[in-house]
Order: sequence, then structure tokens, then C-alpha cells
Amino acid sequence: MLFPIARATLVAFAGLPLVVHAQTVAPSPASDPAASTPSPVASSNALTPIVVTANRAPQELADTIPQTTLFDQQDIADTTATDLPGLLQFAPGAQISRTGGPGSTASLSLRGASSTQSLVLIDGVRVDSVSLGNAQIAQLPLDQIDHVEVVNGNVSALYGSGAIGGVVQVFTKDGGDHPPRFDFSVGYGSYHTQTQQMGLNGALDKDGNTTFSVSLARSKDDGFSSVNPREAPLANPNANGYLNESISASLRHKFNDRWDAGVTYLQSNGNDSYDNAYGVPTDLNNLYSKVRQLSAFANGKLTDWWTTHFIVAEGDDRSVSSTNGLYNGRFDTDNRQYTWQNDFALAAQQKLQVGYEHLDQSLDSDTFGAPERHVDSGFAGYTGRFGRNQFQANVRHDQYSDFGGANSYYLGYGFDITSHWKATASYSDAFRAPSFDDLYYPYSGNASIQPERSHSIEAALQYASNALGVLRVSAFQTRYSNLIDYAQASPGIYLAENVGHAKVQGLEGSWSGHVGKTDVRASLTLQNPVDLDSDTDLVRRARRFGTLSVNRNLAGWRVGGEWIVSGASEDSSGKLGGYSVVNLSARYNITRAWYVAAQIQNLLNKDYETAYSYNSPRRGAYVTVGWQQQ
Repeated sequence: MLFPIARATLVAFAGLPLVVHAQTVAPSPASDPAASTPSPVASSNALTPIVVTANRAPQELADTIPQTTLFDQQDIADTTATDLPGLLQFAPGAQISRTGGPGSTASLSLRGASSTQSLVLIDGVRVDSVSLGNAQIAQLPLDQIDHVEVVNGNVSALYGSGAIGGVVQVFTKDGGDHPPRFDFSVGYGSYHTQTQQMGLNGALDKDGNTTFSVSLARSKDDGFSSVNPREAPLANPNANGYLNESISASLRHKFNDRWDAGVTYLQSNGNDSYDNAYGVPTDLNNLYSKVRQLSAFANGKLTDWWTTHFIVAEGDDRSVSSTNGLYNGRFDTDNRQYTWQNDFALAAQQKLQVGYEHLDQSLDSDTFGAPERHVDSGFAGYTGRFGRNQFQANVRHDQYSDFGGANSYYLGYGFDITSHWKATASYSDAFRAPSFDDLYYPYSGNASIQPERSHSIEAALQYASNALGVLRVSAFQTRYSNLIDYAQASPGIYLAENVGHAKVQGLEGSWSGHVGKTDVRASLTLQNPVDLDSDTDLVRRARRFGTLSVNRNLAGWRVGGEWIVSGASEDSSGKLGGYSVVNLSARYNITRAWYVAAQIQNLLNKDYETAYSYNSPRRGAYVTVGWQQQ
């Protein structure tokens, strides 16, 4: 069976893989149903950042039991990254693989899990392809993102399928309680990169009860040849450019002190020129992509001890590929999601959570057909404190229309050794539902396969203070069973089967805080990702990798540097060498409103690959001029 060119590339990436600033971030109301009002902004040295993803309710970052990372608005402004994959590579335990420059297919691996085993949500909504089983993270520009939370480890008990390696939750921009403010920026740089962005947000009434946000962005570049012709001589050596146009919007109204409701919307359209290592040198290939999320939410405080939350949403994934102007594959996914969550305050520092979720997934494709998938899920959770002891317990049952049910659980414990030192431990179970490709793709799908399973244990030691921020060292082990692999059924025919076993053991360190007036973010992962069936390393998972970023305000300037380092790893077609990349950034406030920013990416002009035969950007310089209404 011959896969369409673009489909082969995407399928290959789906099966492969591939701490925070100490300041408060107001959670987005759509995906933080337990918070009816934004948290007040604290000073940059106050240890009070609020996150919601680690237990589906607001809590201080230092109180989370799972390893949790927060990228707030300042982090996004500081980074040289322009899209979600570029930002995520600074999360502990995260590795990114790309098939070229911006817009090219990107794969996320969290703690050695594959891209289909790391769940991505936008304002609490799934936007993954039901065909491939993962989200198009390369199509999510940072221009439309307010903040990002990353939770490492098995958390299927909170979010269902795909959360084996962890969960990435993207929060779109929200309006603020202030008069409407306008902002815009334009940029230019290497590879003829052009960027434009404009936004408007604020309150529609003087009382601040109705807030809104609208943001538009466009990015275009001429790119470079995504494939190395020395390793793939049949690929077209032409430059591969990219165009992205995106919009996000939100509207929220606070009816009274007990009820609020609103809507959020995000859409990102991409047109990526790519190379195919198995085509001919004259082929012109394009992938047209769309990621869209629309949700309506309501939060209500029914009593002093009972708060309820509703979300009705749709998350869409669209992809169409063409070769030499002829379309050769269309895959359109619709995820319709309905969530009802209830939080009960049982006593001081004791909370019970009960909820129901319904998910409808459908695929419209010219390559193969598949029945709709319907998932009914019930979940419950408990969080509580007794003196220096902290507990978190979550259970969930997901009932699928196509293969049956799956149970998952999470048990976590934390102990406050001192006011700064904390020890945590957890045991958890997670699963990944078969994708529609696994079940129904012509000649390779197998409708009788079952979900992939995993079990994890984790122990961590954390230090948190206003003086240094949050430092954490975690030891983890995840065992995988029932992994879906494609075994040869006859010459040229490979059939999906539950035959794989794997284990990932590792140490993960992170620090997000400051030294004096210098903000610091650092991470280091040492892991042993092994395929137990073949006794070889899992592909595109380095055993050692880490990042370091520093930023500082200096006489009207904001200057920073980034260091990304990775050891060697194996790929299915060859070995990937280790690499070290340095980026620099600077921003100067010309006036209170006007600013200019500059970046140098890959300062040392390193030639490296994150996927075999695929090039990465060489040294590049970029300048942005912007204006923000005060």
C-alpha cells in the first residue's frame, strides 16, 4: 500500500516522539472553571503563580504534586520562539522534533512518551487529529497565546486518553478590567521572514463586568530546504517557505458575584512547503493545515460550598496535502466536547470534584472512511491538606463506542519538610486510545486492537522561596504495555497490533526563579528510554538534554540568552548527533508605548538535526518594532 506523500510524513511523526516565573497569572475562565475572577497580579518576587491543569482547579504552583511548568506572558515575551513547539522545548522533560523550519511537522515527547501519548488542549478543548492521534502544535503561534501550562507524567485520570507523558494546556488571550487598549507590531528577519500582529482588549463597560480580546497575526518566510540532499538525494533542494494567518478572540460577562459566562475562539491557518525524501527532485509539495477551537462556558456558585462549571466546545483539525498542484490527501477531524464539572468544598483545605464529559469525534477524508467515535467519561477527584500532609486522588472511566472502556487513576502525596522544602510521591495509570489510522486505515488498520497502557511512579524533592523561586528534582519510571505497532502480515502489508513494551526511567531537574535581578529558567533530563522488545533506545529520544535561559532588565533594556543542548539519539533511518544551540535577545523601550526588539537565533551557526535527514535553521537575525497603548 502506498501512502500519500504528506500522509506518510505525518504518520511517521505521530508514531515517533518524537520553572516558572514567580508571579501570578490569571487563569483563562474557559479552562479554569473553578476560578470566577482573575487573580490579582503580584510582584515579580512573590511566590504566588496560579495554575489549574495539575488538578483541574486553581492552586499555587508550589503546591502541585505532579511536575508542573508555567510559561506566562513575560516568558513568552522573553523567548526567541515564535510558536508553541519552540516554547515547549524549555519545559523539563520535553523534546521537540521538526521536519524543517517554522510550520513544518513538529513532534512533542514528554518524558520519553511519543507525540500521540502527550495530550494538547486549548482552553480545555481537544484539537487533535482523530486520524493521527496528535495535535498540530506547529500551527499554534505564540501571538495568540496568553500562557501555557505543562504537567509531566500520567494524568489520564484527569483528562482521559493521550495523557501518558503529560498534558500541555494552551490558554488563549483574555480581556482585562481596563479601558480598551490597542497594540501592534511588525517584524523582519532572515529567510525573508515577515511578521505582523495587532490586538485590542479591555472592558466594554466602566464596571469591568464585560471584557473582550481580539488578536490577529500573520507570519511568512521563504524558508530553506527542509531535507538534507546528502542524506535524501531524491528530495527537491528548493527552499521551503511557510505562511500562517491566525486569529483569537474572547468575550466574557460577569453577571454578579456568583455567575459569569463567555466564549473563546482561536483559528490558525498554515500553508507549509515541504520536501519528500522518496519523491523526485522536481516535486513541489504543500500541506494546508487548520487548527480551530470554539468554546462557550459558564461558571456558577450554587452555594457557599458548591461551584459548577459548563463548557460546550468544538476543536477541529484540518489537513490537505498536494504534490505539483494535485491534491493527494484530505483529513478533517471534528471534536465536539461537553463538560460539566462540580467542585465541593467539604471543609477548610478539603475539596471534592465530580464531573461528566462527553466527546464526539468524526473524520471526513477522501482516503478512508470511519464511523463516528463517542466517548462518555465520568471523573472524580479529591485534594486535601492535613497539617503538613497533602493528598491528591483522581479516578476516571472513559467508555468508547468503538472498543469499550478504560479506567485510569492517580494517587499523589506531598509532605512539607519545612516551610521551603517539600517531598512528593505519586503512582498513576494512563492509557492512549487507538487512533482512526490504527483502527481503520486501509490494509493496515485493525478494528480489534485495544488501548495502549502505562503505569508510572514518581518521587520528587522541591525547594521554593521568594529569594530563588522553585527548584525541583524528580525521579520517575513509566512502563508501557499493549503498545500499538505495525507487524508484517504479508509482503508489503503491515497490520496494527498490540505487541509493544517499553520502559522509561529518568531524573528530571528544573529551576525557575531568579538570582538577584536576573530571571533564570533551567532544566536537565537524564533518562533511559528503552524498547523492551528490541532492547534498543526509543527513536528520537535523547538520553541527556537540557536548557538554560536568563533574562535581565538593564537601563531600559531587557536582554536575554538561551542555551539548548541535547545528546545523541537514534532515529528509524539513522543516528542523530548531539547539538548545542545558543540564542540571544534584546528589547528596548523607546518610549512608554514604543519598543524595538531583536534576536539572533543559532548564534554559533550549528548544523544539526532533530529528525534524520531534516535540516534545522542556521544562524538568523530578526527585528521587531511594536507599540502598546498604555
